[in-house]
This record gives sequence, C-alpha cells and structure tokens, in this order.
Amino acid sequence: MNIHEFQAKSLFAQFGVPVPRGKEIKNPKAAAKWAAQLNSPVYVVKAQIHAGGRGKAGGVKITKNQAEVPGLAQELIGKKLVTHQTGPKGRKVRRLLIEEGAGIAKELYLSLLVDRDSGWPVFIASTEGGMEIEEVAAHTPEKIIKELIDPAVGFQGYNGRNIAFGIGLNSMEPAVLNPFVQMLGNLYRLFMDKNAAMVEINPLVITTDKKLIALDGKVSFDDNGLFKHADVQAMRDLHEEEPLEIEATANNLNYVKLDGNIGCMVNGAGLAMATMDVIKLAGSEPANFLDVGGGATKETVAAGFRILLKDKNVKGIFINIFGGIVRCERIAHGVIEAAKEVQIDVPLVVRLQGTNAEEGRKLLKESGLKLDVANDLWEAALKIVAMTGKARKKRAAAGEAGH
Repeated sequence: MNIHEFQAKSLFAQFGVPVPRGKEIKNPKAAAKWAAQLNSPVYVVKAQIHAGGRGKAGGVKITKNQAEVPGLAQELIGKKLVTHQTGPKGRKVRRLLIEEGAGIAKELYLSLLVDRDSGWPVFIASTEGGMEIEEVAAHTPEKIIKELIDPAVGFQGYNGRNIAFGIGLNSMEPAVLNPFVQMLGNLYRLFMDKNAAMVEINPLVITTDKKLIALDGKVSFDDNGLFKHADVQAMRDLHEEEPLEIEATANNLNYVKLDGNIGCMVNGAGLAMATMDVIKLAGSEPANFLDVGGGATKETVAAGFRILLKDKNVKGIFINIFGGIVRCERIAHGVIEAAKEVQIDVPLVVRLQGTNAEEGRKLLKESGLKLDVANDLWEAALKIVAMTGKARKKRAAAGEAGH
C-alpha cells in the first residue's frame, strides 16, 4: 500500500526525522489560511498523487509571495497530472501539501528497502539527490552506496557511519554527521515498526545552516502487515487505486491491472508470473495479474470472473491452476458453478495440472460449457492467443457489416 507525501512526512516526524512545516490542503480558502499561518519566505505547493515525476508534470509550484498561494492551489486542485508513472490517463489532484521552503546547500538521495538477495533491509544512499535513482544506477553506479542491516542485530552506529563516509559527509559536512547517523536509526525503526516495504527521501537536503531536512518522502507498506497497523490502514486513499483492484481486495484476491487483452486467473504468485510470461511468448499480452490463492473456492473463482470481465480490454480468459492444496476436481466444480453465475462471453481456456487433474479436466469437458481444456501450459497459451485473435477478427467483421 502506498501513501501520500504529506502522510509519509507525518510518519517521519513521529519517528524523529526532520521535515519542513507543512499541511494537507483541499481547497484554495484553506490554502490562504495556512499560508498566512506558515508565514514563510518561500512557499511550496505540491500536488498529492501516488506517482513520481510530479515536478516535471507541473505539479509542484514555488512562490515567495504569500498572496499567490491560493491561486496556485486553485490551479492544481482538480487538475489531471500525467507523469511517466501515471500513464496517459493521468491522475486527478484532490489534495495538496503546502509547506515552507528550505535554503538548500546540498541534495542527497536516501532509501531503505528489502534486499532481494540477502532478505535483509538495505540502505541505499547517493550524493545525487533530486535525480531518479535508476538514472544514477545506469550512468554513475559508483555514486550509489549500499549498507545491509542484519535484522537479528538491528541498526548500529557503524552502519550509519559507513553510509556517511561513503557519501563523503565526514569531510564535506562534518557538522551533520552525527544527526545523519541518528536519522538513519530513526528511519530503520520506522521501517521495522510499521512493516514498511520501502522508505525513500529524494531529496534529503542539507540546508545552508547545516540542518538535515527530508524535502520529499515516499513510503509503501507490506500489505501482509497492514492488519497490525490501523493508523496506516486509515491512510489508504481509494481514489489513487484501480477500482478493480479495490474490488479484488474486498474478495481476498491479489489483482493488478495490466494493459494486455488476456485475463489470467491463477493460483500462486509464481505460477501467475510464469503464465504472464508464456502469454507474451505466445504473441499476446496479459491483461492482469490475478492470484486466487491456494484455497480457491467457487466464490473466489466467481469473483475472479466478475473482475476480469469488468475490464473492457479482456478479450479472452486463461485459467491456469496447479492442484496442490486444492484438488483439481474442486477447482473444476468451482469453474462450472461460477460460470453459471457469471455470463462469460469471451473465449475461455482452462489448464489443470496436479492432484486429480484428469478428473477435473473430465468434469470441465462434460460440463457443456463453452471452453477449451488443455494439459500443457504452452498448448494452453497458444490456444487462448489464437482464440482471442479470431474473436477480434469476428468483432471487426461484425462492425464492418454493421456499417
């Protein structure tokens, strides 16, 4: 789960990470009132959406004139921002963060996430603050410092000093060395206490008066840990999420919408990834990631069908199930019963393997449903790709005949 910048900074402040004075604003009138209270030499008005690249898209405004703040708020509220992370549809701005500016002497990059190789938390730091870390990694990887933290021991002072020395703080800015190490410890505590998946500050600035300030903030959380944190759950903004993903969450399904035309229903994240790969290899594109889980039932399968069919881009459905915890004949019964409840008007291919797979395939073949049953993964992928291609040609022909 992602949260807004103003929410991330609220968490930073709770854990002793310095942030500018700022406030969430939803209308120009509130902007004027807060600007007067803020009384800063510089005002920064930031659009709050769950996407990077807001500045380049015109979503960040800076002024030294307090009287201009309400007008800038009016300009941004309701605007659609299109960034490299939103896609061409963009995101509507419903709230702003208005905060004081800072006298910037130096910009740094800092993040904390889980290292995939070791499974340990890892700090990533760079002197190239304000830039996209992917660009730094691609062109100047030597400017990126990594420091793994052993979770059995936790963050230690030497970890912080390794990072500080690595980015040259000991020689460039010795006055901020100790505050920097202390701040890293606070970030690690936030990361672990709140079950975060990633914490990023870009840029972390050193001001002209030798203070550290998190000028930006991004935090995402492990969904599996949200049940422990009612305060974090309360930060969820449904306006920033795909409606079908919200519906999937309500039905205990793992769903991510993609841009292809073949809907995938799979049990298990690894199998889902393999299914998407094989669809691409067969010449088409997956429309989603949908994991119904190891305990798939008639209800979860029916909910999966409803979600897939609400996506207008879906021209065919590929069900790929490995029977382990749930036997294949139970999955087959679930598909048959769900198909009676949900009108399926696109090609459907089902591939079953594992416990009682033969029995499950037999049930599907004798069900009278309009579907194709496959044994092999590659065979199934080729079938659904071919069937969706034919379906597109039929619809195109029907459209031409209508004209």
